[in-house]
Amino acid sequence: MSHTINGISIPDTKMAREATELVRDTESALLFHHSSRTYYWGALAGQRRGLSVDKELLYIGCMFHDMGLTHEHCSCDKRFEVDGANTARDFLSQYGVAQADIDKVWTAIALHTTPGIPEFMAAEIALVTAGVEMDVLGIDYDAFAERVREQVVALHPRTPAFKEDIIQTFYDGIKHKPNTTFGNVKADVIADKTPGFIRGNFCSIIRASRWRQ
Repeated sequence: MSHTINGISIPDTKMAREATELVRDTESALLFHHSSRTYYWGALAGQRRGLSVDKELLYIGCMFHDMGLTHEHCSCDKRFEVDGANTARDFLSQYGVAQADIDKVWTAIALHTTPGIPEFMAAEIALVTAGVEMDVLGIDYDAFAERVREQVVALHPRTPAFKEDIIQTFYDGIKHKPNTTFGNVKADVIADKTPGFIRGNFCSIIRASRWRQ
């Protein structure tokens, strides 16, 4: 059953239904509900911005963006974002999706932890990141009406300790391959040359977000 929130619903297609089933059966409940909320936040952000978006591609990007954290789809040597992107690519290939659209979803997933770049790309790419940032970091929290926030969370609940749970889940998914977490080289340069520079901290931003839990 597809639930509509402010005019936004999950695409009612065979591919979307089978994606839902696959992700629900593969991911933990925490990640499944996070991915589902990510879709609603992304689609609602696109609606607010007046963007033209292929919601089926957006849905696949949102639902698969953390599949690389799962045991079934985690490699030993690639970034978890790439593992998730590759999983989405293989899934989409089964449905005869055009290569350009597969590439778009692949890029959306691969870049979803790289702020400052996706927002300038295709809508589907930008909105996957926007959805993730809203759900995890609370970015643009106040741009969503309280009524809408409550509807999304009622449909796909956050755990009572979501902030700590999602940090732990990320850690569990990447701790065996720390070399893949090498980050933004610009921060390394600034830290090397600027005494007293304090790096932004992902976990601190999560804990300080507007979300209560």
